[in-house]
Amino acid sequence: MSSKQITGAEIFLECLKKEKVDTLFCYPGGVVLKIFDVLFDQKDIRCILPRHEQGGVHMADGYARSTGKTGVALVTSGPGATNVVTAIATAYMDSIPIVVFTGQVPTALIGNDAFQEADIIGITRPCTKYNILVKDVKDLAQCIKEAFYIASTGRPGPVLVDLPRDVVTNKAEFHYPDKIKLRSYNPTVTGNPRQIKQAADAIAAAKKPVVYIGGGVILSGAADEVRELAELTKIPVTHTLMGIGGFPGTHPLSLGMLGMHGTYYANMAIHNSDLIIAIGARFDDRVTGKVEGFAPDAKIIHIDVDPTSIRKNVRVDIPVVGDVKHVLVDLNKELRLVKEPWDAIRKSWLKQINEWREEHPLDYDHSEEVIKPQFVVEKLYEVTGGDAIIVTDVGQHQMWAAQFYKYDRPRMWLSSGGLGTMGYGLPAAMGAKVAHPDKEVFSISGDGSIQMNIQELGTAVENNIPVKVVILNNRYLGMVRQWQELFYAERYSSTDLGSTPDFVKLAEAYGAVGLRAEKPSEVLPVLKEAMKSKKPVFMDFVIDRYEKVFPMVPAGAAINEMIFGEEKKKVEKKLKAVK
Repeated sequence: MSSKQITGAEIFLECLKKEKVDTLFCYPGGVVLKIFDVLFDQKDIRCILPRHEQGGVHMADGYARSTGKTGVALVTSGPGATNVVTAIATAYMDSIPIVVFTGQVPTALIGNDAFQEADIIGITRPCTKYNILVKDVKDLAQCIKEAFYIASTGRPGPVLVDLPRDVVTNKAEFHYPDKIKLRSYNPTVTGNPRQIKQAADAIAAAKKPVVYIGGGVILSGAADEVRELAELTKIPVTHTLMGIGGFPGTHPLSLGMLGMHGTYYANMAIHNSDLIIAIGARFDDRVTGKVEGFAPDAKIIHIDVDPTSIRKNVRVDIPVVGDVKHVLVDLNKELRLVKEPWDAIRKSWLKQINEWREEHPLDYDHSEEVIKPQFVVEKLYEVTGGDAIIVTDVGQHQMWAAQFYKYDRPRMWLSSGGLGTMGYGLPAAMGAKVAHPDKEVFSISGDGSIQMNIQELGTAVENNIPVKVVILNNRYLGMVRQWQELFYAERYSSTDLGSTPDFVKLAEAYGAVGLRAEKPSEVLPVLKEAMKSKKPVFMDFVIDRYEKVFPMVPAGAAINEMIFGEEKKKVEKKLKAVK
C-alpha cells in the first residue's frame, strides 16, 4: 500500500499488471490519450493496434477462448465505443470473459452531447454481463477489480468499464483489493448432493442415454470429467457448435455435432433417447429444432452454472445448478459406486447408433474436377494432424469446418455460435495466435465473411502474427443462398457477390503471402506451402459454387426430420409436413 497519489491512467496500468494482463488490444483517441501516454513507457504489456475497434475486441475474444484467461481491450469514446458493440455481443452470446475499457467525455459534460459522446453504458446494457461508468478516480481500482472478477466467474461474459477523461487524468492513492465480495453476485459452484444422487440413479436406470455437451464444458475446463463419465457408463456423447473439443472427436463414443447441421446419428440418438444428460448447454433453437418434437421420450438432467438457463427452453426433470467441473467430479464419484454391467446394458443402444452411423455417414460427393469445400477441410486436418487451432467465420464454411475436422481437445475450435458474427474469424485467429505463438492457427472463412474485417490483415503483418487464412471462395453468401435455393424457389436475392477481390493480390498488397488453388490436386500443395510460411497467408480455394451443407433440419422441423443431398421433392414434402 502506498500513500503516493498517481493518475487514473497510472492506476489503470497498475490494475492490469495486478491481473497479470500480458496483451492489450487498443485503439487510441482523445479522451484516453493519457492512458496511451502511460502505456508508451511500460514494457510488461504488449499493445496491439487493430485497424478497427471491432477487430480489436474480436482479438481479445480469440485470446480469451484459446487460453481461458480474460481478454482485454481499450478504445476511445463515441464511435470508438460504438464500434465494439457487435464484438461485445458476440462474446456475450457465447459467455466469453473479456473486459472492454471505453473512453468517455469528462463527467461534467456527460449528457450534454459533447464531442464524441455516446451513452455506451445504455447501449451495451443488454449485451454485457455487467457494465459501469466510473465517476471518481478513487473508485477506479475497485471497479477494475470487480470487472475482472465478474467477467471470469460464474457464467463468464463481457464486462465494460467506461472511463471519463477526468477520471483518467485526476489523481488518487492506489489500493488494489486482494479479494472481491459482492452482496448481489454469488455464483453457485457446488451442485446439490441430493440432485446429483438423483442424476446418478437416473443414469443407472437408463437404457438409451445420451450425453449432450455445450460450451460450458470448455469454459469450466471439464473435458476430462466428461470423458470419464462417458467411458465409465458407456454413454455416447454429442456436442453443440460451442461444445466442440469438449469430448474427443475421434473417440468411439463420439456422435459429433447435433442440431440443424448435426450428424444423422447424433440427431437420431437424441430423438430416440430415454435420458439426456445436458452439460453446460442451453438447448438453443439450432439444437432442438421444433421444441414440441425434441426428445419426446427422454427424461432430462440439466447441469449448468447459470440457473436462468435451466428450464428456459425445454422441460427439465433433474436440474443441477453449479460449476460443470465441480458437479461432474461429484457425479462421477456417485457413479463409481454403482455396480452395473455398463457394457451389457448399453450394448443394444450402441448397436442401434452404429446402424444409424452406417445408414447415413457424414459424407459428400467427391470430385476430381472441382474443389469440394469438405475436401479442403479434410486435407487441412491431414496436414495439421489435428493439432492446429481452428477459427471460423460464420456460414457454410463454419459448418464444414465443424463436420470434417476432428477436434480432440478443448480450446482448439473458436467460432461465433450464438450471435453468428461474420468477420469474427481473422481477428479472433490473431488473438489466438498472439496467445499461442508456437501453435499453428488457421482461420477458415468464406469470401463474404473475410471481407467484413479484412483490414486486420494489416495488423497481422505489422505485428508479425502469422495466421493462415483458408478462404472457401464460391462468390456467394453461401448459407443464405442455400436457404434461397431450398426454401425460396431459387430466388437469389442479394446473395451473388459477383466480382470479389483477387485475394492473392490483396494479401500481397498488405505484405502477406497469397496462394490459390483452383483444382483438387492443388489443395494439398497450397496447404503445405502455407504451413512453411512465417508470414500471414491468404489461401484462395476456388470451390464448387453450388455445394450445400447437409444434413440439414429445415426451420420448424424436429431434429429427426433431416434432409440430404439434392432431393427437392423431399424438401417440399418436409415443408408441407411442417406447415
